[in-house]
Amino acid sequence: MSAVPPSVHEVLYTTRAMRRLKPDPVPGDVIARIVDAGIRAPTGGNSQDWRFMVVTDKDKIAAIAPYYQEGLTQLFGGHYKDANEATRAAVAAGSTDRKAVQIAKVLNSSEHLAAHFADVPLLIFGFTTSKDNSSSMWPAMWNLCLAARAEGVGSTVTTILEMFARQEVDDILGVPADSGFHRHGCLPMGYPTGKWGVPDRKPATKVVYQDQWGTAPAWASPTPLWPPSN
Repeated sequence: MSAVPPSVHEVLYTTRAMRRLKPDPVPGDVIARIVDAGIRAPTGGNSQDWRFMVVTDKDKIAAIAPYYQEGLTQLFGGHYKDANEATRAAVAAGSTDRKAVQIAKVLNSSEHLAAHFADVPLLIFGFTTSKDNSSSMWPAMWNLCLAARAEGVGSTVTTILEMFARQEVDDILGVPADSGFHRHGCLPMGYPTGKWGVPDRKPATKVVYQDQWGTAPAWASPTPLWPPSN
């Protein structure tokens, strides 16, 4: 862990999708701390009916990469095609619309991850015994992301491999057909090429209500409360 680990609030405020990752390996002791924190998450009925697959084998990651790339191509070329093309055109024409600019950044970083997926040094997959209900797994997956941030490791959550290549990736991972577990998500991880920072979000005054739908709390802040102002 770094000499001066980030505070809890710094981790909470700056953990965001990091899709531009260095190929540098993540040391085993760092992975151990990330995973150990991840499995401390709450789970329905304390059932802990999950399994996590940590992948650092370069050959396996390289074998998975084409499925991720094809999945993203299908996703962006299908349901989101028209909206994505309109957004890119607007930003290219000089639009400063907040939503359009943010979506364009997500599109670019998503395509960067796909293009460099084979170089990602660490993947963590989550499995549960339920084929359709993964609600108990996601708190643990987010714990993994928070723990990674505390170690200076970037991450992002993706379900593309579950949407478009479930069986193919299970075969690469050696998941037995009768395992009783179903894969629900993947966390590509690595040291980020960019800087940590508080992501741009709508303020609490716009998205939080109190007691009555549409009524903003008087205590809601229009600006981030971290880092604290001096």
